[in-house]
Amino acid sequence: MDKQQLNAFTEQQLTDLMKDMRQPAFRAKQIFRWLHQKQISDFSEMTDQPKSLLEQLEQKFTITKLVPIRRQQSKDGTIKFLFQLADGNCIETVLMRYNYGNTVCVSTQVGCRMGCRFCASTQAGLVRCLTAGEIAAEIYAAAQDIGERISHIVLMGIGEPLDNFDNVMDFLSIISSPMGVNIGMRNISLSTCGIVPMIDKLAEKKLQLTLSISLHAPNDAMRSKMMPVNNAYPVKELISACRRYQKQTGRRISFEYSMVKGVNDSAQTASELAALIRGMGAHVNLIPINPVDGSPYSATDAANVKRFQKQLEQLGVNATIRRRLGSDISAACGQLRREAREDAVK
Repeated sequence: MDKQQLNAFTEQQLTDLMKDMRQPAFRAKQIFRWLHQKQISDFSEMTDQPKSLLEQLEQKFTITKLVPIRRQQSKDGTIKFLFQLADGNCIETVLMRYNYGNTVCVSTQVGCRMGCRFCASTQAGLVRCLTAGEIAAEIYAAAQDIGERISHIVLMGIGEPLDNFDNVMDFLSIISSPMGVNIGMRNISLSTCGIVPMIDKLAEKKLQLTLSISLHAPNDAMRSKMMPVNNAYPVKELISACRRYQKQTGRRISFEYSMVKGVNDSAQTASELAALIRGMGAHVNLIPINPVDGSPYSATDAANVKRFQKQLEQLGVNATIRRRLGSDISAACGQLRREAREDAVK
């Protein structure tokens, strides 16, 4: 039987484990700090724990270690990492520098099964979900690389976070703990392609994170061609779920809208998008897409993106244009991982 990852345990799960092992409850807090505040990589580094306990833990558990395979740094300061997991699979993590702090974009799965046409992450399908410990390890590895604190997190890398719901919820508990790196929920954004039942389930948690919906089209005909998930959860159902989420959590939703040349960037489409979400107080994040080999889509030009933004604002919808980072380092999600797989086959 494969060993469990000890750093995938939340504080409560560690407390329960110590109880099962007939250890004092305070051991759970100590071990959690070692794993997530000091970010140790070996059991022997827990110097305040009994040797007998450490031996038991080492027999049954492992501590996640990410092995850096590639590191690319853009001229704008963006750093993209390709990490190898214990089972040999690879994931991507991106660190972005802003004036308000350092943001890390984490992967939540190895691959993805959502099938979005403009995304490199999904081209080889889903391999497996990441554990909470593996997702947290992406944050720690990025912070250690630059020697600086990470202040913000976006769950927007490889994979669909709500398709890995339980592990992602455990990760959020771990990463926001005051006994760990203590990154507040209001500094965390979770992006989903729109799995309606999971949006409702997330709403029940009433977390103070920012929910971002990868919308990319205002109607079913257009969105279904770009995003197969729309066949299961059409636009009307998705927007209804978003309104329920806002009502239950009191949190504003952000809509991501990748601008694709000749597909979803017309004046008529802007009007349709504004009509769809007007009155929600939502924010639209317009994204000039990064080119992806094998994708039929290309980015709309900068002038058209600006026109689209201006039209939305004139129609009463707040919209901004995402700064394009890392375009010189295979920035589209999944590209670096795919390149590594292709190199391995050669």
